[in-house]
Amino acid sequence: MVNSHMRGGEESLALRLPGVSGNQILNLMPRAAFDILGTPFDIVELRRGQCVFEQGDEISHAILPLDSTVVAMVVPMRDGRTVEATTIGREGAVGGIISQGFQPAFTRAVVHIPGQAVRIPLRQLETAKRAMPGVHDLLARYADCFIAQVLQSVGCAAVHPLEERCARWLLLMHDRLQHPDLPLTQEKLADMFGATRTYMTRIASSLQRRGAIVSRRGIIHIASRAQLEEATCECYGLVRQHFERVQPGLYPL
Repeated sequence: MVNSHMRGGEESLALRLPGVSGNQILNLMPRAAFDILGTPFDIVELRRGQCVFEQGDEISHAILPLDSTVVAMVVPMRDGRTVEATTIGREGAVGGIISQGFQPAFTRAVVHIPGQAVRIPLRQLETAKRAMPGVHDLLARYADCFIAQVLQSVGCAAVHPLEERCARWLLLMHDRLQHPDLPLTQEKLADMFGATRTYMTRIASSLQRRGAIVSRRGIIHIASRAQLEEATCECYGLVRQHFERVQPGLYPL
């Protein structure tokens, strides 16, 4: 992918640095930051269901998902249940971005959609933030968008029906994967929303009758994005608009 804002004769970062084009934060980084961050990047393979870090762990690296990789931030409860707070794809980073690094993790990070990610030591990231205002500003803007997404999710869970919330989540996943086939099961969706499998089957059937999705074994196919957008609540559009106002080019489209 060649950067459309590249000046004549300049080489695209995506061509020079493998993995950059697969993450929006890295795409928007000032060129000089890569000398501080160190390249080539450490690219790791994340497996489905892998725990990237556990609640209470000391965080030493930032993980930046590439392409269709998606990581969920999950809050574990005392009774063994978990609540998904938000998901992070190629628009963002997991661990140490909002804090000043080396803080204990408040949540658990679990891989939803497997794939590659860039792994950057927080020491290097903090050095880049101190040395370059552009890096600090970019990460602060991402932190603002991340918090807005979490806050909107709290409001959404409190007042909107499950069908609207499910449609919103499927749209978010579609944005990140950029593919109509989402490798998800109804059982996984039921666990994520804290619903019974029977209830989630009814929700999926309703969205299927609308023509929004087709549910197959292990796959939820987005048949009509327009119908899915009709089925969702205002929360999806509000978060996307906030991303575009705060940092154009960060939202994964």
